[in-house]
Amino acid sequence: MPAHRKDLSLKWLELFQICARKGSLQDTAAETGLSISTVSHHLKSLEDHLGIALFDHSRRPMVLTPKGHVFLRNIDDALLAIRKAQAEASSGNLIEARYLRIGSIEDFDSDITPALAVHLARLMPECDFLYHTASSRDVLAKLRDRKLDMGITVSPPERLRDLEEKPLLRDPFAVVLPAKGAPSVDAIFAGTGDLPFLQFTSDLIIAQQIEAQLARLGITIPRNFACDSNQTLMAMVAAGAGWTITTPLLFARARRFQPDLVLHPFPGKSFGRRLSLVWTPDCARSVLRQIDTFLRARIEADLVSSMHAQAPWLKGQFGLID
Repeated sequence: MPAHRKDLSLKWLELFQICARKGSLQDTAAETGLSISTVSHHLKSLEDHLGIALFDHSRRPMVLTPKGHVFLRNIDDALLAIRKAQAEASSGNLIEARYLRIGSIEDFDSDITPALAVHLARLMPECDFLYHTASSRDVLAKLRDRKLDMGITVSPPERLRDLEEKPLLRDPFAVVLPAKGAPSVDAIFAGTGDLPFLQFTSDLIIAQQIEAQLARLGITIPRNFACDSNQTLMAMVAAGAGWTITTPLLFARARRFQPDLVLHPFPGKSFGRRLSLVWTPDCARSVLRQIDTFLRARIEADLVSSMHAQAPWLKGQFGLID
């Protein structure tokens, strides 16, 4: 290499990778906080350094050239290894960790996530934290886009090819009826009960799991109400406006309504969902171990034990996954 030629820059490679994924200088600039002109300058410097065109600059959105595709495949693994090494080096000593982005579904936002935030703030006093609460689909999307480092989500039916997962909690589906004046579970599923079925909106993973199980069992239930809020469903059931299918974890969140609710086993063969800790491959293992250990202890103490005491039939169904 000529002496005057610049060394290959890690910044060039990172911006190339983002731009290849986004297909837009503007979107790359927005994600990185740089100006469009700065992004463009770095990409041109990379192309000049390599002596090849990585993008077809005549097309919008931006498209990789054949050589650009080859280059991207070769640097993806290299950048992943670099980020993993950086994460391990910066977080090997937790006290020195600087930045951590965590996502979680709302199921844990009343007790577990706040306790985790307090624990990590004490453990990692120099770290800047970002906590994001959303649906499982949103948390997983942000993990894939590397906008989060780890998340607590419902395990999706599809494989997590670009992420890593550790199962955390087994959460079976159950039937929730009003405490007073409700027909039996058998009557409801036989179609002789007069309470309407209150369901989750169909875009949620939990709704799709329930729908799939009912279809497998050949059960058709008329529906005239749907919402995306577990608390709203619990409030309506407590008021005697209907019944629903939910899980012990979600039932546990609805403490204020529990005196007016009764949790029943789902009739026939049980089925459930799995909650997992999911992370990007470059997330520091020392941080993961701390979070996994803390979550398991709090879930067992705050949720599993209390729900087993309240509904003994949940033993063996609702609990941590080793």
